Amino acid sequence: MSERPAILLVHGAWHGSWCWDLVRPILEASGRQVHTVDLPTVHAAGKELLGLADDAATVREAIGAINGPVVVVAHSYGGAPTSVGAAGLDNVRHVVFIAAFALDAGESLLGAVGGVAPSWWNIEGDMVRAGTAEEPPETLFFGDVPAEQAAAAVERLESQPIRPFQDELSAAAWHVVPSTYIVTDLDAIFPAVAQEGLASRAGSAVVHLATSHSPFLSRPEATAEIILAV
Repeated sequence: MSERPAILLVHGAWHGSWCWDLVRPILEASGRQVHTVDLPTVHAAGKELLGLADDAATVREAIGAINGPVVVVAHSYGGAPTSVGAAGLDNVRHVVFIAAFALDAGESLLGAVGGVAPSWWNIEGDMVRAGTAEEPPETLFFGDVPAEQAAAAVERLESQPIRPFQDELSAAAWHVVPSTYIVTDLDAIFPAVAQEGLASRAGSAVVHLATSHSPFLSRPEATAEIILAV
C-alpha cells in the first residue's frame, strides 16, 4: 500500500463532483491521486426513494476502492455521509470538513438546524431545491464567486429528497479519525459560529477562510493549499 494518501472529494447537497473542478487539478499537480463521488440522493435515478445511508454507502465504497491511505474532504451536507461512510475504515487518515455538518451518531442535519426547513428551501412534495426568488442560490452559495461563474454553477444544481436531511447518522468517524475544519467566515447559510461549534466538538483543527459557502469556486488555490497541508 502506498503511504502517500490519496484524496477523496465529497460534494454537498444539490451539487456534484463538478464543484471540485478548480481544486482537483491543483491537488493532482502536487502529485496526489484524487477521487470524487456523485452522491446518489442528488444524481441517481429513483433518488426520491434514497436516503443518507445510500450516500454513506457510496462514500464507503469509494474509500474501499482506494488501495492505500485516504484523506476525505467533505463539503456541507457531505460531512454527514462522510462521517458515517468513513467510520471504522483503517485506511482513512484524516477528514477535512469544509463548512460541513460534522454531526454525531443519532443526529440529523435538519435537527441540527432546529428541526424546521430553512426559508430558502424550495420544497415540492418530497423533493427540495435550493433557493427562492427572495433568497437566490447565487447569494446563498456563491456570494463571492464571479457572477458568470456563479450563474453557471446555479444551472448545475439538482433537486434532492428531503429524507437524507431527516435521517439520523448511524456513526461518526471523527470520534476516531483526526479532522480539520475549514470555517467559511462569510457564509450566508451556515454561520461561522455554528461551524466553529461543530469543529470544537469534533476536536478538529480549525482554519478560517474569508469566503462564501463555496471556497472551492471562489478560492480554489487556498482550499487546495489547506487540503495539501493536511
